[in-house]
Formats: sequence, structure tokens, C-alpha cells
Amino acid sequence: MKVMKFGGTSVANAARITALKDIVLTVLAQEKQVVVVVSALGGLTDQLIAIANKAVNGDDVFLSDMQQVRQRHYEAIQQLFGEAIPIQVVQFLDEQTQRLVQLLSGVSLIKELSPRTMDVVMAYGESVSSYIIAHYLRLFVPDCQHLNSLQCIRTNSDFGNAQVDFATTNALLLQTVGGCVLSVMGGFIATDQQGTTTTLGRGGSDYTASIVGAALGANEIQIWTDVNGVMTADPRKVKKALSLVDMTYEEAFEMSYFGAKVIHPPTIQPALEQKIPLRILNSLAPSHPGTLISSITIDTVHPVKGISSMTQIALLTLQGSGMKGVMGIAGRLFSALAKQKINIILITQASSEHSISFAVNLKDAAAAQKTIAQEFESEMNSHRIDPVLVETDLAIVAIIGANMRNAVGVSGRAFGAMARNGINIRAIAQGSSELNISVVISKVHETKALNALHEAFFLADTQTLHVFMVGVGLIGKTLLHQMEQHAPYLLARQATEIKVVALSNSRQMCLNVDGIAIGDWENQLQNGTTANTEQLVRQMLELNLPNSVFVDCTAHPVAVPFYETILANSIAIVTPNKIANSGSQEQYNRYKKLLQRLGKFRYETNVGAGLPIIGTLNNLLQSGDEILRIEAVLSGSLSFIFNNFDGTVPFSDIVRQAKTLGYTEPDPRDDLSGLDVARKVLILARETGVSLELSDIQIANPLPKACQEAPSVDDFFVALDKANAHFAALYDDAHRQNKVLRFLATIEGNTTKVGLRAIDADSPFGALSGSDNMVVFTTSRYKERPLVVKGPGAGAEVTAAGVFAEIVQLYN
Repeated sequence: MKVMKFGGTSVANAARITALKDIVLTVLAQEKQVVVVVSALGGLTDQLIAIANKAVNGDDVFLSDMQQVRQRHYEAIQQLFGEAIPIQVVQFLDEQTQRLVQLLSGVSLIKELSPRTMDVVMAYGESVSSYIIAHYLRLFVPDCQHLNSLQCIRTNSDFGNAQVDFATTNALLLQTVGGCVLSVMGGFIATDQQGTTTTLGRGGSDYTASIVGAALGANEIQIWTDVNGVMTADPRKVKKALSLVDMTYEEAFEMSYFGAKVIHPPTIQPALEQKIPLRILNSLAPSHPGTLISSITIDTVHPVKGISSMTQIALLTLQGSGMKGVMGIAGRLFSALAKQKINIILITQASSEHSISFAVNLKDAAAAQKTIAQEFESEMNSHRIDPVLVETDLAIVAIIGANMRNAVGVSGRAFGAMARNGINIRAIAQGSSELNISVVISKVHETKALNALHEAFFLADTQTLHVFMVGVGLIGKTLLHQMEQHAPYLLARQATEIKVVALSNSRQMCLNVDGIAIGDWENQLQNGTTANTEQLVRQMLELNLPNSVFVDCTAHPVAVPFYETILANSIAIVTPNKIANSGSQEQYNRYKKLLQRLGKFRYETNVGAGLPIIGTLNNLLQSGDEILRIEAVLSGSLSFIFNNFDGTVPFSDIVRQAKTLGYTEPDPRDDLSGLDVARKVLILARETGVSLELSDIQIANPLPKACQEAPSVDDFFVALDKANAHFAALYDDAHRQNKVLRFLATIEGNTTKVGLRAIDADSPFGALSGSDNMVVFTTSRYKERPLVVKGPGAGAEVTAAGVFAEIVQLYN
């Protein structure tokens, strides 16, 4: 015998009931007996509750709502039976509807809706659906009976959540089912010893199936839902949730207790006691094997079987010096709460005995606080125990798996995954059975924690980085191209997937939580919404995705004001934009403080594009080396100009060539002024620990005053032509001394300066060519032979590559 329970989505309409018929007939072909337990039509129970509330509030619209309920059932009957509608089915529908309308009219009249009355209201759905489905199945299985659950399931009088009288219920079920091939009954509903309608609480239809299966000695209880079995996590919150092949009763109970919606906690107990396997199946995909729940599991590979969560949690803490070593504190605490029927979800106690923390449902928090205050009034008045601390807006995330007891490092992996995503743990609880590790976290981090943990335990071979990018100019566009080209390699060799969630330029922005197709990003951006960096940041924070990275590829300050907020919310930043780090020293210090706590602000490309300059400097400092002097050519444009200025071509022509090739800004004075170099060297100086403002740097502008003050770019070049003799003289003077001209930045002690200098031709800087950058570190360890970093210091390809590398390195 098999017991098959079909939920609301499986009986939502005539089409779903027809599919139910096909599933039942397939099983019946292999079984001698089948009992089918059905829920109300999808969404009807909630609708009936709403109707009852309208009635009690005197809203006469409940009458028309009930007619709509009746019409929905009648349309299903018409579609199922066609022209041959059994008269008794319509009569039953009308009788049940009329009886409920009369009851609700009374509720409306006396303005009272008791739990007892609400149970009668809710019972309508299962009573009618089971009667319709039983008569429909009788068209295909003549030996099919409708069992009235109100006559088969006996409970106490706890309306809304009645407790089953198993001895009476088992006898009634054995008697009424008998030898009938196919029986159909409603779940969720029952009666007490006086014959008054009761309900078994939410998830009661699953419970009914388990009760029936245990009573009749079924070989399997099937729960047909709308998902492919029990998932490793809630698929609404974790898009990559997987179907479980099997799990133990204990694992299923833990997952359901901590929020898994596929199966409800009471369902498991009757099946567990009789060792009857439960199978969770999908009526929308009946060929899927689903999940088998039994006393054993064949999966011994994964230590964790699933991750569940609960919200609407309050954490209460009782603490005080008067608790230490005092016997009976915990007993008094939990006894007092039990008397008030306050359920405790999680308990943790410090080994010092100084405090006890426990979680309750948010709706019970005020009552729990009051109860504790009354119980420990004397101790609180004498300040031996502090007033109870109540924390709200919390969630519990539970990591569940029977194999955890045999695995090393589960806690470390879990806590590491949450730490990398900036998720603070408020409380931890783990039983001695090691079946469950539960943590209390802020509710806003629930989804992020679920995804981070799921990736750590079920997708350990693959991690997904969620990128939010502003700036899709030359560097941004190149970065996207590199991401697209390198994606297969990253997935195959580093098990890393990069998902671009948001893009923005100065005009448009687009966001897709499932990822923007990089090959079509320009079209998607063009069809996006008006650019608003503040809104984009807000949406990023609200999504709260794990492994999130904010990439600022602009050269403007538009995103900089949001950096601190982004970092404070544990989202990494990668940027070639120098503005943030070359701002005020106070602002830089704040970033550094956040960086020390979170470690997720990467800006290597601020100084030398893809060259490892900042990383090399930090490695020297962290290894205990002393920086004596840093000399650097940090401008690709100025490097090109002065590397090619050999006296044979006028200086102004070299500058024109650099502008034509795109090495300089549209106005070359932006480069020649030395201000950009000053910003870069400011960042390097600050990295060494020097407190410095941009105004403290000595900048020697190499341009004559007439060039600096020219009103336009054209006028600038006219003035520069007139200054060729000046630059030729500088070159000749250097050449006579076997030196070359280089635009050099120097950091030595507390002195930082930028300007054009004559350098020995046989020095490292004398060998520079093209647009290369170079940084020379003279340190205590590299004194005789300084450490040199040299290479292209500008260009979209190398800069984008540097940004790309930092994105990938963030979580590897």
C-alpha cells in the first residue's frame, strides 16, 4: 500500500487534478491499495481566512467572495466531468457552501470569530476538494471511495493545532479504509471527541498522510509538491539549490524545523515510529525521482545535507554576575517560559555561566521579556542579574547533516564563508549529536548567508562573483571583453564564475540579478534606465548577494562618496580611479580602517595600471623592510614624451605626436602639469605610512608660464612652439652631463616632490623607452641594488587586466 498526498498546487484546478489522476493510476498499477490525501484547491485556505475576517469586520463582500469560491469549484467540476456531472457532487458543493455562508453570516452578526469557528471555515476546502476528486477518480477506478476525514481522524479540542488521538484514529482508519482499492480523503481536518471540527495546523495535510500511512502500515508515504523533492536550500532564496537524493528522518526533521517548506515537522514522527519511508515528489515533473526520507542515507560524501533559515526571530540574553555558580537559574528560566507556552528555538550558554542566550519567535519576545522580569525580579532589583536584553531583526541559519559528525572542518568552512562576506554571527548553537550547527545573524544577511554557505558546501568546486560596474568607457569596455574571453578558463581552471549584475555609464544603467549577458551588454545598457549611482548602490545593498564586487572604472568622483557605505556593508571595491585615495588624508584613513576590518578594497591600478607597484610596496613593508627612498616615472604620456625627446625633433612636435597617439589628455597640460603624477605618488607615500595632503607635494611644472596660461589648446601649442628653445636648452644641458630628462616623482622621508629632472643616462631611468613606467625602491634590504618594477604604466588593456586580476583574487 502507498499513501499519496497532493498539495494545493497539485489540485489547483481541473488540469492539475487530471495530472493527479494520471499519477495515481500509474502507482495503482503497481500497488494493491492506494490512499490519496488532498489539500484544498491552491490558495483557497488563505482565501477562506480572509473571507472570515471580512465577515467578522462586518464587510458584506464576504457573500460575493463565497460565491466566487463556489464558482471556482463548479468550473473545475464542469471541466473534469464534462456533460456527465454527477448530481451528488454539485449537491455536496452547494450544501457545504450554503452551510459556510450561514456560519459566516452569524459571525458577521455577532462580530466574533473564535478558533473553533475558524476551523470550521478552513475545513471547507479539504472537504469539498476531496469529494470532487474521489468522484472524478471513480470514473477510472470503480472501487474508489471518499473517506470523510471528519469521521476518520480524531483529536483533542485544541482548535487550530489539534493533537491527534492515535489509538482512536488508527482504529477508525483501519475500519473505514478496509479493502478498498482506492480511497480519497481530505488532509488537515479532523474532529474532537464531541464531533466538533478541528484542524491539524499548517502543513496538516502532510501530517494526515503520515498518520494514515502509519495506521495502515503503508510501504511508502508520498508527498507530491511543486518542487523536485527536498532541496539543499530554499530555491526562492538560493537559485542554485539542488535536489537531494535521500536524507534521514533526523535530517528532514531538522530542516523542516528550521524553515524548510517542503515538509512539515509533525509529518515525520508517525512515519519515523513505524520506519515507513517518505518520498517527496513533484507533481509538475512526475518522472523526477524526488527525495527519499528513511532511516539511512546512501550519500556519505557530503557532510552537509541542507541549509535552512528562520526569520522573525528575537534573541534574548539573561546575564549578570549573580548567575555564576548558582544552581537552578536555567531551570527557573525555562520553566517560567514553558508555563507561558513560549517555545524556545535555540539556546546557547557561555562556559563562564555569566549569561544564557536563547531565541524565540518575534511574536513571543515581549511576553518572554515580561515573564523573565517577573521570575527574576528579586535578582534584578539587587543588580545580581541585569534586565533581559532583547535583540530583534534577526534570523537563524541552520547547517544540517548527519555526516557532519564524521567530518573535520565543517564549522571552520561555514564561519569562514560568512566572514568573507562580512556576516557577523550573534550566537552559535551546536548539539552533541553534531547534526545541526545553528547561527543567529542579522535578518538583512539571511539570503547572503544562505548563498555563501550553499556555495561553500554544495558548489565548493565553483564560486560566483557578482560584479556591479560603473564606467564602461575604454577601460570598462576592455574589462568586459576580457571577462567574456577568459570566462571558460576561469571556470575550468579556477572554478570561478563572474556574473555581471549591473552596469552604468553617465547616461544609462541596467541591472539583472541573474546576470547581464556580456556579449550583449551594450544593447542591454542602451535599453536600461536613467543612470543614478545612488540608486544602483542602494539596489546592490538590498540584493545583498554573496561575493559582491563594486568596480569603479570611471575617472570621475560620481561613485566615490558611496565607497564608505559599500565597504561598511561588506562589499568589495576594485577601482583604477585615483580620486578616493588621493583625496584628504582623513578620508584615506577611514578607508584604511575599513580595509583593516574587511580587507576588500583593491586599488593596485591607481598607480601603475597593471604593474604590481602597490602590492610590491606593501609586501616590503609587511615583511619588515624599511623604505629609504622611492623614485618613479608614473606617467605613460610623460614617459613617452621625454623618452622620445632626443633633441632632433622640436619638443612641441613630440607633444603633438603624443596627443595624436592618445597618450595624453585632450589638453596635454593636464599631463605636463604633473598633477596626475602627484596624485599617484601621494597614494604611494600614504601607503608607506606618511601623513600627507596633495598640497604638501612639491610640484615643479615644467611648462613656461605662457604655456600654462594659454586660453585654449590651440593657443597652448602656439606658446609651446615658442618654448622649443627653452626645452632644447634643458636637453642640451643634460646631454653634456651624460644625463637624460625624466619626469620623476621622489619620496624620501617626509619629503615628496614631482618634477622634470636630469638623470644619469646609465641609471635605471635612463634605459626607459616608449611609454613605460618605472618605480625604483631603495630599502634597507635593497640598498646597493634597488628593487625595480618596470613595464607599461598606461593603456586600456593592461589597466583592465590589472582590475580583472584583483577581482578574481578577492575570493581566491
